[in-house]
Amino acid sequence: MTPIRHNGSGGSDNDAVLDAVRDCVLAVGVRRTTLTDVARRAGVSRMTLYRRWPDVRSLVGDLMTREWIAVATGALPERGPGAPARDVITEGLVAAVRAFGAHPLFRKILDVDPELLLPYVLDRRGASQEALLELLAGSLREGHADGSVRAAHPERQARSVLLIVQSFTLSLRTMTDEDDPELAPEAFLGELRDILERTLTP
Repeated sequence: MTPIRHNGSGGSDNDAVLDAVRDCVLAVGVRRTTLTDVARRAGVSRMTLYRRWPDVRSLVGDLMTREWIAVATGALPERGPGAPARDVITEGLVAAVRAFGAHPLFRKILDVDPELLLPYVLDRRGASQEALLELLAGSLREGHADGSVRAAHPERQARSVLLIVQSFTLSLRTMTDEDDPELAPEAFLGELRDILERTLTP
């Protein structure tokens, strides 16, 4: 897999602050989280936060970048010797959708502050999307090389695949019916696997 480079906040100090904002958001949501709350939980001064982040939303933006990249990359299976790249891509993307559905921060934002996600759906790509596109395009190139993925412009192909996966990630729960096994989340993830296979197979 191609390594990811991203511009999210790094280092243990920043991680401690991002951990603190994550705890605040999980407890009360984004709108009720303040820089004072975050500073108190992180054990730093408000001025320390202001020097790095002008407001809570910028803090939450860095938190989402860190968390979403970790979820997506953590879902990728190891590619064994001789394994087609298409299998790794397909299984990794399906696993990522499943992991996002179970992620506490993602669920909290979707339930309480969904407007935070709208700019990345309607207006612009975020840092986590750019990092995932880089990873996906690299994996697709590997699939082109081993013949397991349909040849196409890799960046366009990556963006198209991400559009499919984003729709399942953000809207899956609007289409499921827990009382019907044929309409349960896992049934839809099976459909996603089939869609990806059909899209990527030469």
